[in-house]
Amino acid sequence: VQLQASGGGLVQAGGSLRLSCAISARIFNNISLGWFRRAPGKEREFVAAITWRTGSTYYADSVKGRFTISKNNTKNAIHLQMNSLKPEDTAIYYCAARFGANTPRNDLYRYWGQGTQVTVSS
Repeated sequence: VQLQASGGGLVQAGGSLRLSCAISARIFNNISLGWFRRAPGKEREFVAAITWRTGSTYYADSVKGRFTISKNNTKNAIHLQMNSLKPEDTAIYYCAARFGANTPRNDLYRYWGQGTQVTVSS
């Protein structure tokens, strides 16, 4: 499985960004994808996850109601729509994949893409 994240950038507080993660995999029916982030000086934390086959989603409390994870079956990609961004959302965002149900535990994701920087100015 190979993952390619894109879409990061600089935005003012209250603004929006849409991240994308292109997925190369031989099997999709048992795959789950997640977004994680690492802020400066902090550990990597869970943001959102989606199970490919069912579309079921799971969000961290800190982003619930502001971020939306979705999948594009045609383009084999997932997206993270981020609205009402806050300075504390500033981080490097990573997409990750695992075979099995979605989970917030980053140690259960085997495949990781390179990160994309999101910076929210106040």
